[in-house]
Amino acid sequence: MATDDLPERTLVVRVPDWPVLAAGHEGSDAVLVVHANRVVAASAAARAVGVRTGLRRREAQRRCSDATLVPADPARDARVFEPVAAALEAVTPRVEVSRPGAAAFGTRGPSCYHGGDAALGARVLEVLAAALPRPAPVRVGVADGSFAATCAARAGPPARALGPGDAGDPPEGAGEGPVRVTPPGGSPEALAPWPVRAAAAHLGTPEAEVAAEVLGRLGVVTLGALAALPAPDVLARFGTDGALLHRLARGLDPWPLATRRPAPELALATELDPTVERVDALAFRAVALADELHARLAGDGRVCLRLAIEVETEHGELRRRSWRHEGGLTAAAVAERARWQLDGWLSGPVAERPTAGITRLLLDPEEVVAARGRQLGFWGGETRIDEGAARALARVAALLGTEAVAVPEVRGGRGPGDRVGTVPAAAVDLTGARVVVRPGSEGPWPGHLPAPSPALVFPDPAAVDLRDAEDRPVGVGGRGLISAAPARLGRHRVVGWAGPWPAEERWWDPDRARRRARVQVVLEDGSAHLLALEHGTWHLEGTYD
Repeated sequence: MATDDLPERTLVVRVPDWPVLAAGHEGSDAVLVVHANRVVAASAAARAVGVRTGLRRREAQRRCSDATLVPADPARDARVFEPVAAALEAVTPRVEVSRPGAAAFGTRGPSCYHGGDAALGARVLEVLAAALPRPAPVRVGVADGSFAATCAARAGPPARALGPGDAGDPPEGAGEGPVRVTPPGGSPEALAPWPVRAAAAHLGTPEAEVAAEVLGRLGVVTLGALAALPAPDVLARFGTDGALLHRLARGLDPWPLATRRPAPELALATELDPTVERVDALAFRAVALADELHARLAGDGRVCLRLAIEVETEHGELRRRSWRHEGGLTAAAVAERARWQLDGWLSGPVAERPTAGITRLLLDPEEVVAARGRQLGFWGGETRIDEGAARALARVAALLGTEAVAVPEVRGGRGPGDRVGTVPAAAVDLTGARVVVRPGSEGPWPGHLPAPSPALVFPDPAAVDLRDAEDRPVGVGGRGLISAAPARLGRHRVVGWAGPWPAEERWWDPDRARRRARVQVVLEDGSAHLLALEHGTWHLEGTYD
């Protein structure tokens, strides 16, 4: 490989299990970080007994019964990581954050100043020792390009837990100790044993995940096997996404030619008068700027890979942070990262907080590429409506908070009111899903009401009077049999009925036990209703369309 083709020499620093650390726990504690009923991070103690990311919550609890459950909170993770990223600016001002717990920067200048890549990595460990909120293992990788450096940081053995005043053990050499250095030009060999899915995860796009899955079914499992394939054949068979994976497998940057520094006029800024000191108000302004920036880039056929978010106070204090996503930053992603950064600065340590209100907010696209476009399916798949809905959710969340945005969720239950509820949008994974379904909602649920469900379910069912032809109250016996055919509901004549469907729930718990029976009735005016009998009283539970 020619020297001119090599990507920029990059250092990546990773703090494994950062969500666990940000939640106030240490690796010796058994902790599970859960999102959408799946494990997204686990402490070292939980992994030691077989817990892995992606496991369902119940399976993870079965393997580690004494684990503490912590809900995933990206805003919390970013807020705690902001002082750590700011501390790295003592080494170089060009710090990029890909996600909370991982940062990167080019080593060309810093490496020469500190005496080589290994010495630079030791200096980074020394800086992080004083910046971490509590002792934690740290990994540092140096290689050609961010992907190879990330893999080096993941492959290297973790340093012993670092704490304030502790610089950790100095690296003993390339590839050993807490700092793992891949020599220039050696990235393809170092990446060869890694799975293709690692490259797809680095790109972070659904299209790359699909390409990696297809390659796996064809027997191309490792990056070494992918790199051995001819580049034109990979492009012809797997398109642009396959070509990007192939470049990563060869140790190259995913965007070799189209990447360029955009013109300064693409940066968008807003002046805040009067000054703003609240995170939610600033985040709302950031959402509007992100929408405008996304529309401007999309109109020019481009997408942003690296974005700088800059805020300035009335006293001249300035905080600028660069964020990167190899798959491209959408408007919702930009707004989310702006909220993380603002929350981290305004809610961070007292010594780091600004002394005045924010007067200026700037979004500066530092690296853009030509948009690749997407070929969407005729049925299903992402649409412009989906993108608009995602932006609307981001706007409402920025205005009212993440917990204020709720989405419907299909749950298990016997009655129509039990089967659908609402949950915070931040607590579920909405990617590619039109309906959120809770695991286990399919049943079985003995005594459940058959389809179709009522179109209208009342939150507070009203009491009604159901009588038979002899004007006696209709009841349901202990064996689930109705006392007589319903003939009248209040003043309306019943012309048809079905049921009953008795249901006895939690009979083993006297405090939570419920015994109900449901019937469907059709009245003389053609309307259909669902009635429920409990404690001797009928209630109007729902109405059919």
